[in-house]
Amino acid sequence: MREVASHHEDPLPITAVAALLALAACNSKPAAPEVVDSNPDPMANQLANAGPVELPPSIKSEQTMRCKDNSLVYVTFFQGDKQANIRLKEGDTATTLKAPAAGEPLVAEGGWSMTGNEKAIDLTRPGKGSQTCHI
Repeated sequence: MREVASHHEDPLPITAVAALLALAACNSKPAAPEVVDSNPDPMANQLANAGPVELPPSIKSEQTMRCKDNSLVYVTFFQGDKQANIRLKEGDTATTLKAPAAGEPLVAEGGWSMTGNEKAIDLTRPGKGSQTCHI
């Protein structure tokens, strides 16, 4: 006589899996991380109340010019036409000449003055008279 084993499935594991899936779906959005500022910026208020900052102008062109006395000057012109750098020798430290508005003479301390454009300038150097320089 053969005994037939009865297969009785326990419904408990299926019910437990369904309950876990239901609980997992409840919190499908990840929690936002909590931001803790343990090192606040000591200048935050000063920076928030600071005025706008004017960025330095970008370079418009660089020219090597020959002057009336046969000397060379190296001029860097900047966008906005309110600033130029002059070097009397290649590799020297530049002297920055500035004007309050475009079209006005560019000047620097010590007697520097310049007017003109990227093709020709009138340059006054400290201790020297004005002379014309061109490319």
